[in-house]
Amino acid sequence: MSDEVAPGFVRVRLDLSYDGTGFSGWARQREGQRTVQEELETALRVVLRQPAPYELTVAGRTDAGVHARGQVAHVDLPAELWTGQGEHLLRRLAGRLPHDIRVWRVTEAPPHFNARFSAIWRRYAYRVGDDPAGVDPLLRGHVLWHNRPLDAAAMNAAAERLLGEHDFAAFCKRREGATTIRRLLELRWERRADGVLEATVKADAFCHNMVRALVGAMLFVGDGHREPSWVGRVLGAAVRDSAVQVVRPHGLTLEEVGYPAAEDLADRNRAARRLRTLGAGGG
Repeated sequence: MSDEVAPGFVRVRLDLSYDGTGFSGWARQREGQRTVQEELETALRVVLRQPAPYELTVAGRTDAGVHARGQVAHVDLPAELWTGQGEHLLRRLAGRLPHDIRVWRVTEAPPHFNARFSAIWRRYAYRVGDDPAGVDPLLRGHVLWHNRPLDAAAMNAAAERLLGEHDFAAFCKRREGATTIRRLLELRWERRADGVLEATVKADAFCHNMVRALVGAMLFVGDGHREPSWVGRVLGAAVRDSAVQVVRPHGLTLEEVGYPAAEDLADRNRAARRLRTLGAGGG
């Protein structure tokens, strides 16, 4: 995942979306597990007529069943295969990829661009229906059904207690050697015209299961099981609370990834690689 492109290669940015229903997540896994990465790397290999695939680096490694509307990845291709033919490659990929993955843009990345480390924020949406009759069958693959009425105002009151930079250990699955400190930039709920509740969750980065655990906690507030201040106490305890449920993945969509101006990419990459501590910034 170097920021430097090897001589004779070109770094290419791909903007894509996918329906996560039929995938075991983004990352390539053991044989027999269908993943977005493997499908896309295989399609690139075929349309470029290469004997082996070129590895993709992605902005956010989504879990099994999670969707993406605004995912970003990069791949380093030999210059003779690129020659600025983004539109040509885009059309060829459209004819080769399965219908649950679409690549919308293929462009040459600026110097120092790294799909993962250059990102300054990621924005997710989580969608929940609380109609007693259930979820519209046409939305069932993208909306979670909650079987009790939800109070959006109470959930927004809880959300306010989570904004800012904190140790989100209470809402993350820990990984050895990784920090759980994150800066939550936006967290709010809105009820759409069709009655579906939609959460907007934006942060500089997310740790494993973080969004789905935050949503699970706020649903517990929204249906009256806990008061809004409870989520603040859970956050402050910095340990997993048995009452915080990680909700199902199908309601979650990666909507957008933000990047700085080209001249700031190198500085952002260095900052993103530093192990952060509270109060030390780090992105």
